[in-house]
Amino acid sequence: FRAIDLVSIRESVIAAKSANISHFVYLSVAQPASVMKAFLEVRAEGERLLRESGMRSTFIRPWYVLGPGHRWPYLILPLYWLWMLSPKSRDSARRLYPVKLRQVMRAIVDAVEHPPDGVRIVEAPEMRALRW
Repeated sequence: FRAIDLVSIRESVIAAKSANISHFVYLSVAQPASVMKAFLEVRAEGERLLRESGMRSTFIRPWYVLGPGHRWPYLILPLYWLWMLSPKSRDSARRLYPVKLRQVMRAIVDAVEHPPDGVRIVEAPEMRALRW
C-alpha cells in the first residue's frame, strides 16, 4: 500500500496542484476500522495530503463495495443487521455496511456535480441515500 497507493496519491496531489485543479475526488475508505491497518493508514495519509494541499476535496469512503465477482459478502450482511440492533454499535455498523458499486459511482458523480467549498466526506449512509 505504501509503495503504490501512497506514491500514487502523493504524485496525483502534486500533479493536480500544478494543473490548478479546483476539486479532487478521492476514493478513500471508511475510517476508523479495526482491520486492514496498513490500507487505512495510507488512505488517511492521502486524505491528509489533500487537506494540506488546500484543494477542495471530496473523500468517498466506502468500507466494502459489492459488485460483479464480489458476491460472498452478501453472506455476511445478516451480521451487520444484528450489529445494527445494538445502540452502541449501530452507527459503526451503518458506516461500515457494504455499498453497491452503482452507489459509489453515484457518489462520485454527485461529488463532481456538487464540489464543496472545502472538504466533503461521503460515507456509506449518504451513498445509499443518493439517487440517480
